[in-house]
Amino acid sequence: MEYVGFIFGIFGLMAYLELNSLKKRIGQLEEQLSRFSGTSYAEHKQSLKAIVQSLVNEEVILKLKEDQEDPDIINYGNTKYGSNILLDADGDWIKLKIVSPKGEKIKLLRLSSVASLTKKN
Repeated sequence: MEYVGFIFGIFGLMAYLELNSLKKRIGQLEEQLSRFSGTSYAEHKQSLKAIVQSLVNEEVILKLKEDQEDPDIINYGNTKYGSNILLDADGDWIKLKIVSPKGEKIKLLRLSSVASLTKKN
């Protein structure tokens, strides 16, 4: 019975040490993220905001980052059978209407998930 208490004590110590190291890593990541304000990431985000604001109520070709792709945009919005119409935009979000042969859908997307945005000819 004493061994069970000893084993739980060791596991508790290991959990505490792991939690402590995770707190340190999270602190380092937060510090790195706070430095982004003066980097090219922040400049890219500002230029993307300006582009998005100028394309409101226009048909656009939208490409999302690889890990955040949307099947409606891939299958319909960027093809000759459908279109993406940018309805509204602010600093962090864009409102998009996807017109397809099946109908219309309204989507709300984060600006940070957009890889590129161009006006459709």
